[in-house]
Amino acid sequence: MPLPLLAAADLQDHLMVASNDLERLQRLLDDASETLSSHFYAATAQLNDTLRLLSTLPDIDHGALHTAMQDLAGAITALQFHDMATQLIAHTQKRLRSCADRIARDAMGDDDEDGSTIVEDGPGRPNPVTQDEMDAGSIELF
Repeated sequence: MPLPLLAAADLQDHLMVASNDLERLQRLLDDASETLSSHFYAATAQLNDTLRLLSTLPDIDHGALHTAMQDLAGAITALQFHDMATQLIAHTQKRLRSCADRIARDAMGDDDEDGSTIVEDGPGRPNPVTQDEMDAGSIELF
């Protein structure tokens, strides 16, 4: 049984709003990731400079500074979430767009004055990114 035209249009609108929200979320993640990265790298550079200065003073304990460097390296590694989130958002946007286009084509037909509706296939797999383990440089993709 086909979906009534108004229900189809309403569903298509909701799918497009969700897709646009995901696009805004992607921009927010990009901005936050860029800001975090730049601050982490600046802090790392400052700590390295301090370590170089302290290396001329062998009587001073550098342990806390080395621990801070390791903590920063861990934080930078954690920023890999951005890559995974970006892939998942793109995957979901493609799925939503495909569903919205398919609904439009099925409910409204191909008799649009602008021509026939082009429907791209949605992603074949349900989840492009998994995070079983995150270490430096390890991201499981697809």
